Formats: sequence, C-alpha cells, structure tokens
Amino acid sequence: MSTKEKILNKIQILITNSFDNPEEAFRFFDKDEDGKLTKKEIKALLKKAEISGFIRGIVAKKLIEGYDKDEDELIDWEEFKAAINEIEEDN
Repeated sequence: MSTKEKILNKIQILITNSFDNPEEAFRFFDKDEDGKLTKKEIKALLKKAEISGFIRGIVAKKLIEGYDKDEDELIDWEEFKAAINEIEEDN
C-alpha cells in the first residue's frame, strides 16, 4: 500500500467511524462555516485522522492541488465529495 493509499484509508476510517456521513464530517471541520475547507481546516482533519504532523502540511497542500477544481485554494463541499468518492472507489 502506497503512502497516498494509507493516508486516504485513514481519512476514510475517520469519516466512517466518527461521523454519520461525509457531509457531517465536512461541516465539523468547516470551523468558520463558510462552506469551504481552508488548508488549516484540512490539516485539522488530517490530525484527527492521525496523519503525522511532519507530513500534514504537505498532504493538505497536495489534497488542495488535487481536488480544488475552481483553483481558489480551498475545498468546497462538491470538491470534498469528489475526493471522498475517489477514496471509496479505491478501497
């Protein structure tokens, strides 16, 4: 299992075990309730998913680069949902 797969698996486990659905997880981590996850909010999600502090910033940046379709450097609900769907398809 690659590092990316391990990280995505940890995110899926967090969402499955801690929330009723991905939308609830998104709302939980969207601390400012603006409908978008900032890099800081994504890092909080990664911390909760037990991703090492050393790589949390790198992973957050890569997640934004990979899923931020409107290039605003934030992850909105649709982008988050696309990421979750990809995680579920891979597992």
